[in-house]
Amino acid sequence: MKEIKIESTVFVYDGLESLSQDVVHLMNKAKEAREKAYAPYSNFKVGAALLLDNDEIITGSNQENASYPSGLCAERTAIYYAGAQYPNSKVLRMAIIAGSENKLTEQPVPPCGACRQAIAEYEIKQESPIEIYFMGLKGKVVKSNSLANLLPLIFDKSVL
Repeated sequence: MKEIKIESTVFVYDGLESLSQDVVHLMNKAKEAREKAYAPYSNFKVGAALLLDNDEIITGSNQENASYPSGLCAERTAIYYAGAQYPNSKVLRMAIIAGSENKLTEQPVPPCGACRQAIAEYEIKQESPIEIYFMGLKGKVVKSNSLANLLPLIFDKSVL
């Protein structure tokens, strides 16, 4: 048997005021997208914004459904739209803002497992990392230089 240690590195900022203006702009686009979320069941709204290498900004919000597995997260809404509309563009950066409508969400909210896998697919496809910034409704912002930091044992096409 061999033990393998897996480590991830993320950066934690005290708030939006600690970020560069271009990242704040993208976070604000994610905030605007969050307002368009359809979350009547969980009351947990999420907004995502992507910066593409052609300078387009794509946004998405979570869309719930009474048949729970039929909904879609904000991150996948945005990245699938980017893939469909701009198939040859790379995703450079993703911003995510998430929080409950019932209480103040102050801790950073990372992408769920399904979204991590979807983002991983695009990171592998484009052969370059995607910076990911995420936060709650206020407070600290976490940055990962790559999805691989958030999902270190990626399932990809190499095993198929």
